[in-house]
Amino acid sequence: MGTTLRFAGRIAGWGTASGTRFVVGRWDVSPYGSFADVMLECPSGERSLLAPSEEIARLVASTYQFDRVEVVPVVVADAPPGGHRWRISAGPLVAELTIGGRTTLGRLLRLVPPRVATSVSATRVTDPVARLLLQGVRTRGSAGSGRREYYGATDVHRLDAVRTSWAGEDLGPMGAVDPPVRFGFGSTPAAPAVTDVVTTIVLADSARGDVWG
Repeated sequence: MGTTLRFAGRIAGWGTASGTRFVVGRWDVSPYGSFADVMLECPSGERSLLAPSEEIARLVASTYQFDRVEVVPVVVADAPPGGHRWRISAGPLVAELTIGGRTTLGRLLRLVPPRVATSVSATRVTDPVARLLLQGVRTRGSAGSGRREYYGATDVHRLDAVRTSWAGEDLGPMGAVDPPVRFGFGSTPAAPAVTDVVTTIVLADSARGDVWG
């Protein structure tokens, strides 16, 4: 896989009335093929990862910080196919997301050529802007073990509604991702949303270089 790992897909982030916050990655293109994973933080502060395989669990757990890691089938499907709803099933988690219209930030991101928006170099500009305007959001930082990680967003849609249950218990209405989640160096936006993103992880032996997509 070389010294640079790139993942292209969408990240959904939302909170619940129970205080549990979720981040779901739906990766269409990656060195591991297409897959989905779930990160969640409970009101107690416990951080958990639900991953679809041991290999992906090792990668994600070495990049972010968790108190609990479980390998379970993780399925994120459009409902209906090609529609604006996601149905998520991952171990004890069952959720249905209704994806709404493009946000103001999403409209601005659409004006930037994707090659520029997803480049590592662009994060030199986007990171200070994100820090100023979006609580907890970062676009570049440490991924552990001497690695660096970069996020290049190309679109954002709001979440209009979410139904979330955990082990059969309804977690209540959708809420903000507040406080920000603490898996890594940055959180998803506080407002529930789905973000189109390319994530680049530069491994230790090339972390000093500059990488373009």
